[in-house]
Amino acid sequence: MSAMALGKAVALDCPGRLGVLDTEGGLRRCKADAVRLAAVGMPALLHSRRGRLEVRAGAGNTYGTVFRVTTFGESHGGGVGCIIDGCPPRLPLSEADMQEDLDRRRPGQSRITTPRNETDTCKIISGVGNGLTLGTPIAVTVPNTDQRGGDYSEMSVAYRPSHADATYDFKYGVRAIQGGGRSSARETIGRVAAGAVAKKLLKLKAGTEVLAYVSRVHGVELPEDLVDHETLTLEQVESNIVRCPHEETANKMIDAIDAVRVKGDSVGGVVTCIARNVPKGLGSPVFDKLEAELAKAAMSLPATKGFEIGSGFAGSLQRGSEHNDEFYVDEHGNVRTRTNRSGGIQGGISNGETIVLRIAFKPTSTITSKQKTVTRDKKETELRARGRHDPCVVPRAVPMVEAMVALVLADALLQHYAQCQLLPQDPVLQGNELPEEKREPTLKEQASIYSEH
Repeated sequence: MSAMALGKAVALDCPGRLGVLDTEGGLRRCKADAVRLAAVGMPALLHSRRGRLEVRAGAGNTYGTVFRVTTFGESHGGGVGCIIDGCPPRLPLSEADMQEDLDRRRPGQSRITTPRNETDTCKIISGVGNGLTLGTPIAVTVPNTDQRGGDYSEMSVAYRPSHADATYDFKYGVRAIQGGGRSSARETIGRVAAGAVAKKLLKLKAGTEVLAYVSRVHGVELPEDLVDHETLTLEQVESNIVRCPHEETANKMIDAIDAVRVKGDSVGGVVTCIARNVPKGLGSPVFDKLEAELAKAAMSLPATKGFEIGSGFAGSLQRGSEHNDEFYVDEHGNVRTRTNRSGGIQGGISNGETIVLRIAFKPTSTITSKQKTVTRDKKETELRARGRHDPCVVPRAVPMVEAMVALVLADALLQHYAQCQLLPQDPVLQGNELPEEKREPTLKEQASIYSEH
């Protein structure tokens, strides 16, 4: 059984201790003699382990079941990074694999992003040897080199409207004032580094490609029929500073960002993400549906406010006869759908079609315009925030969204192999492999190529 919260919560009366319940809810074993479990009015997490339910605290810094990623670090601390656990051994991996996406995410790329000057150079300090993953935890660090803590002196006593300043105080009673600490988008460096590993695993094993682009900035929207998801390339996305693969629309988006940037204001937008050549069968009913995992992962990104997959909310306006994706058999003998309003997922399980999802991002909370707020001691005041911030987060959010989608798919792929690939499959039901011209070299072939060089 996966992590779950019970309707009647339980907690230890000795902080930091671990109690174990049997499946009937009674006390079975405790790791400390004097520890008992008491029913209280607070949430708790229960995990199954060898037939027992273990009570654990949830800290919220780790994602994944098999391919697990923990991020660490604050915006203005010594550095940020991640621990990747559960990555299969013998995957060819180098810092350059991660650096490409980190360079796409880093600040200071253009006039429409924050001017903070960070190279975001990553360093792998464990889990990789001779260019191959070892199957042990992969630790990646990125130093912070351009902190300006003085920019946040006003925010030490006054909360920035719509930011996490107040809620972090409500929860912890203390917070990292400079840069917002863990609530800063700088935390996503660890996600992007780990996502690069997941992307490589997906590409080599299944030929899966994950690619995102900006489809809306404020009131400027890219019409869906102007982008072919089957032929879209990274080069098209990266052809302009706003990461919209349509030049005319991109220029309008840039103008919209410039208009608010010079006024010290901000705007939001939408990132569309696709995943091509996704294996059939990823995802599990009922609570671990693939779109549910994608929604959780995407909505864990800073500034996210909405998630759609396939037809999304627009599908609610159609009739079943209009919305249903009819099946057919293609020239390779694979069961396909003629349309893709399901967005590549049906019943919570991937059907082999391209996964298409959209993430809405709110306007950047920190703006230089004067706003009304309150102080920590509950006095009303006005705040004009300082610091270096994106006037629109969506251009830099593109690699972040790709990373989270890749992490979900890599984790789902490993879970699928663990449960469903152990015994022989029925090729009629599972379908054929990709055509030879679309297939990437296998992991074994890649490792052989690497050793030869």
